[in-house]
Amino acid sequence: MDGARQPGRRALLTGGLFVATAALAGCSSKSGAPATAGTSPQARPTMQPTARPTTPAAAFTRLMEGNERWVNGDLQHPDRDPDRREFVAQKQEPFGSVLACIDSRVPPELLFDTGLGDLYVMRTGGEAIDPVVTGSVEYGPMTSGTPLIVVLGHQRCGAVEASYTSLRDGKPLPGNLEAIARALRPAYEQAVREGGDDPVDTMARAQVTLTAAELRANRDLAPLVKNGDLAVVGAYYSLDTGKVEVLAGAPS
Repeated sequence: MDGARQPGRRALLTGGLFVATAALAGCSSKSGAPATAGTSPQARPTMQPTARPTTPAAAFTRLMEGNERWVNGDLQHPDRDPDRREFVAQKQEPFGSVLACIDSRVPPELLFDTGLGDLYVMRTGGEAIDPVVTGSVEYGPMTSGTPLIVVLGHQRCGAVEASYTSLRDGKPLPGNLEAIARALRPAYEQAVREGGDDPVDTMARAQVTLTAAELRANRDLAPLVKNGDLAVVGAYYSLDTGKVEVLAGAPS
């Protein structure tokens, strides 16, 4: 993206975080890697880098097409070979950032059928955020022009269920788990207001939409959203079907 359209904080971040690696930014694709010892040239195919989406709509389409392959079992497993590893070793330009739950059944790279260097991934219990997590989400859009953020909740979220029960009964969770319950309180309160047959699922969906809205209105991300350089999407993953449902913010 045009650096002139970025917030001033991006310049600070890029200057402070990447000065040590600026000289290495010239990484490019290989057009004819030599064969390794003991193998023929045909044994290791030349890498053809997948074109990086540069707009929110293109990045969103790439992810949703990957999820469709995941649902249908027609996986491509892109960007997962030694050539790709070498290609991104000195420089990364992920096209998406995903804030997901820690749940072992919800790995973003797999359910979107992406590969090495494609996504920044942050995972916290119930997608709970604090300043450190928010800063991690800001990192891609503000330092390398990542055009898409996805907040990804999911079906039968244990962190949401535990937080819901704790807040409903007034019984704090043990240790630092209580910090998750506190972070999810706004989603709990919204679920209580909305009611419904499955308040835990309602709370899980509320957590996604509230978190996505908060990031969309973030002081440093909001200008990128307004200019059309960034989209913040709220989404929900079905454990039963593998399908990602968009709740809010899909770019046109």
